[in-house]
Amino acid sequence: MTTQDYSDWIGREETYPDNLDVGHVQQIALALDRPAPSVGDPLPPLWVWAHFVRGQPYAELGRDGHPGRASFLPPLGNRNRMWAGGRVHFHEPLTVGTPAQRRSTILNIQEKQGRTGALLFFTVQHQYVQNDRLCVSEEQDIVYREPTAPKLDGSIEAPKADWSTTVEPSTVMLFRYSAVTFNGHRIHYDLDYVTRQEGYPGLVVHGPLIATLMLQACVDAHPGREVESFHYRGLRPLIAPTPFQVAGRRQSENSAQLWAEQGGTLAHQAELTFR
Repeated sequence: MTTQDYSDWIGREETYPDNLDVGHVQQIALALDRPAPSVGDPLPPLWVWAHFVRGQPYAELGRDGHPGRASFLPPLGNRNRMWAGGRVHFHEPLTVGTPAQRRSTILNIQEKQGRTGALLFFTVQHQYVQNDRLCVSEEQDIVYREPTAPKLDGSIEAPKADWSTTVEPSTVMLFRYSAVTFNGHRIHYDLDYVTRQEGYPGLVVHGPLIATLMLQACVDAHPGREVESFHYRGLRPLIAPTPFQVAGRRQSENSAQLWAEQGGTLAHQAELTFR
């Protein structure tokens, strides 16, 4: 495959507003089966991923339901998208019901050769600003791979957990999370597409949903502690409706190791620090 030069896209920026509407926050709470914050309350960690969503007309979508034409990211042909990981820093809470902005920059684009073929890595920086104050900053790693069979088997044994919660990823859960994030990616709701076109054995659980549940399980196990940073990465997909566990263990007074496991092996992992 010929490598395409994407260097002109590095440094590309966009700014997008969101009112952090309480009605939408209540829908996110239903999707995650959590209590709903009220106007003026802090937005829970990682719920920001269900805000600042720029939609596209149908004519601009690719076969997989993601944008197919150039918008903020360049056109990528028939590559399949994967959520690879990222690094999030929580400087201060965003407030529900108060307008905010997301400022985004493409930091890096790099092509590598992986076990399943050519992989195109994007690193995108997001800064979430409210009342002229930086509240949350993150770098997201997004991978686009050639249409090849996905890696599904785990190889890293899950460690002994200090806390663990079982998640049953129903089709309704996946639909609701797709809805509140306005995520048209067909691997999460279109069984015929995901099995026939992308080679998965069933619907794929959203990477951001898994990360959100991992972090929430840790917060639940440490009431009153404030999260400062969260570094996460996906190792392999999780397929609905098979249950999986979000778990973790303390590494020190102010840090924890988190993971999602299924069948005794890791699917996602993360490092978290408390303030």
